[in-house]
Amino acid sequence: MAQAKANTGSGDRCVLEGVPRVGFFPEQRQHEDSKMRCPEDVCLPSCLRSCMEFLGDGLGCRQIGTAHDQSGVFCGYAYLMGMTGAGFRLSWKPGWHGDNVGTYLVSDDPSEIFRRALAAVGREGEIICRAELRAQGLDSEEYLRSRIIESIRDKGHPVIAHGVIGPPEECLITGYDEGGDVLVGWNFFQSSPDCNAGLEYEPCGYFRKRDWFSDTWSLVLIGDRLAALPDRKQAFREAITFALDVVRTPLRYGDRHNGLAAYGAWAEHLLCDEDFATDDPAELSLRLEVHDDAVSTIAEGRWYASIFLAQAASTDIGLLAPRLYQAAACYAREHDLMWHVWRAVGGVGRSLEKARILADPEVRRRIVPIIQEARAKDEEAANHLEAALA
Repeated sequence: MAQAKANTGSGDRCVLEGVPRVGFFPEQRQHEDSKMRCPEDVCLPSCLRSCMEFLGDGLGCRQIGTAHDQSGVFCGYAYLMGMTGAGFRLSWKPGWHGDNVGTYLVSDDPSEIFRRALAAVGREGEIICRAELRAQGLDSEEYLRSRIIESIRDKGHPVIAHGVIGPPEECLITGYDEGGDVLVGWNFFQSSPDCNAGLEYEPCGYFRKRDWFSDTWSLVLIGDRLAALPDRKQAFREAITFALDVVRTPLRYGDRHNGLAAYGAWAEHLLCDEDFATDDPAELSLRLEVHDDAVSTIAEGRWYASIFLAQAASTDIGLLAPRLYQAAACYAREHDLMWHVWRAVGGVGRSLEKARILADPEVRRRIVPIIQEARAKDEEAANHLEAALA
């Protein structure tokens, strides 16, 4: 059950103790409370997994010995990667854009992934977008503060927020102090020198952020349990059907190459030598960042997609299990191919040295056939999923 701790007296502070840490894999490995976890670098499913564990509805994690046999799920993070479509995504906007990794890009409706996430864990919820609040005249710090306090103090539920620290990726608000002038929680970017100026920290490691309103884009409030948990068989079927839409829709938001089409756009950009004909470290680093985001999206996404499909195949959901296993094998192969891409630039990680290696035309021309092979595996996997649904 959720445990709320508030300072005695003023009531201006309420912090939920024991919400599991989230963060990028290198950071997670530095802490005893998270070093045994597998990589969880996609913010939304990781944050929701943490919330559910805190609220006593954890989906299970075989790696740390909390698998829930009765649910048919042995990796809660993989389950959420599959149910939301995040494990099947790839997006490439023409040019070099750091927001290609946004999970909301799985659909033309940016709120769909959050609705699917809440449904997957059997929870009511509310999505509060500041752009929509603005149209209603409610876009104020006081309003957001009141909703955060209501969730944490009155319900004992952490809040998923976009931004607060760094880019508008999902993070966890686990408490507040000084009546809400300070927000407390976990953020994937809280240790990044580019994002953590002026931050303070709780003894447990939670960040403390003042002047948070301008950096907070939206909130996802986790509500009460639904009257009945989602039917696991139907949930798997709907998720796999949605995965095909994620993979096979060629364009999103007008000009964003999506799914299978994004592989080709990515490869074409790597073959554009003019884009790399610069000595500007910032420009070269941006090219590497966007390229590496695509590599990471496939490597982690498809690995967990393969686990998700193995979980589905082991559940009697009326689908052809051999086809699901064949699709899982294709996705596992894509994961392995991305390690070849990483090796081509000198290994995992980002540095100016790796950016300069990527600028070498010969290196990029060795990478493109690997991307093309990965696309072929992605298409083969989709064909297996379609056959499994037939």
